Amino acid sequence: MRPRNSDEQRVEKNKAMQRTYEIMFIIRPDIQDEEMDKLIEGFESNVTNGGGTVKSTEKLGRRKLAYLVKRFNDGNYVLMTVEAEGSLVGEIERRLRVSEPVIKFISVRMDEEEKRRAKIKALRDSRKKLSAQPAAPAPASAAPPAAPAAPETVATEAAGA
Repeated sequence: MRPRNSDEQRVEKNKAMQRTYEIMFIIRPDIQDEEMDKLIEGFESNVTNGGGTVKSTEKLGRRKLAYLVKRFNDGNYVLMTVEAEGSLVGEIERRLRVSEPVIKFISVRMDEEEKRRAKIKALRDSRKKLSAQPAAPAPASAAPPAAPAAPETVATEAAGA
């Protein structure tokens, strides 16, 4: 075996530290589509240049906001799913904060959520499904149900005669 150099160790460490994040941001409604595409491409290139990968980018369209944000009632929503280090996501957040067309953003670490979902699914799969199993037959030692008692009226008539 040959000894690893520091660059190989750094690359391996970076791959181990990369996590999945969802970054959603809202762009001003008065911006043109070409400018919006250019802005999104700029954020994607920031991720790739920083050593991360962009898994997907979705333009969710124009939606009404729940409350006024910087005097806007609606905005264009964009959802980016990236795989990157925490420091790179911090840099993307900084760029989103100083970018004038972006009126709101949020980033969420998703790998913990995926682990939680997988754990719940495994737990559910391990349980016995009662509806899939046939009904258990009654034990043979159980006595048959007792016959209903005769009505008292019949018994008193017989006793009175």
